[in-house]
Amino acid sequence: MKLLNKLPLLALLAVLSFSCSTDSIDEKANAIELSLVTPETKTIEIEILENINNHRLSMGLDPLEGMTIVKSVAYSHTDYMVDTGEISHDNFFTRSNYLKQNAGAKKVSENVAYGYSTARTVVNAWLKSEAHKANIEGDFTNCDVSAEKNEKGRWYFTNIFIKK
Repeated sequence: MKLLNKLPLLALLAVLSFSCSTDSIDEKANAIELSLVTPETKTIEIEILENINNHRLSMGLDPLEGMTIVKSVAYSHTDYMVDTGEISHDNFFTRSNYLKQNAGAKKVSENVAYGYSTARTVVNAWLKSEAHKANIEGDFTNCDVSAEKNEKGRWYFTNIFIKK
């Protein structure tokens, strides 16, 4: 009986523990239209990118360059998650295909998160997850991030990585 009580928590942890990559999942893209907007960069987004690049540099890896089109695509998904109230990788293949067609990406991955209040805490959470850490330390050239608050003031994050 105790196991049945813990199944919802285990399922939630499993969902939150996976990042999304075109290398790891083979699905057809959902047919949605990306409505791209590039909002003004927030301090927390700058700090997330700095934390990611500082970690990469500490590992002897090249820093990742920001890219406006990647930020716009990340924002479209963060806005979607805020609207639905759920953290997800929904429509990842639409975002991936868009970046392959319009940003010259050969490879695309993303990390998502919810509820963290600082750049350091969200990056630390990603680094504690093997799949998210693999994206942060992966063979990518560019990345960008979108952070948006819901009506209750809780942050949602989408961090997209590409290799050109």
